[in-house]
Amino acid sequence: MSRVVFFNTYKLKKGVSVPDFLLAVEKLNDNYISKQKGYISFSLLVDGETWADSTTFETMEDAKKFAEASGPNEFAEQFYAFINLMSCKTHFFSVEKSF
Repeated sequence: MSRVVFFNTYKLKKGVSVPDFLLAVEKLNDNYISKQKGYISFSLLVDGETWADSTTFETMEDAKKFAEASGPNEFAEQFYAFINLMSCKTHFFSVEKSF
């Protein structure tokens, strides 16, 4: 089975501190996301005002279980405090080929 990327795009709330947001993302990944079954890697991307995060899992099952079970926790709440939730879009991509 191929690896899966859980991909999210969003915008930050107006006036938030980017350095504080980056710290919240790091804490979320280090203390929660990276401890999930099948976790491989996490990347944070930005293009102007649009941010994206990409979490790679071993299987679609691992990615979907992560997404379904990602309930409130202190690290997620700190992360979401920076996000304009109305701008969020989520996708699951199967990795077709890596080079």
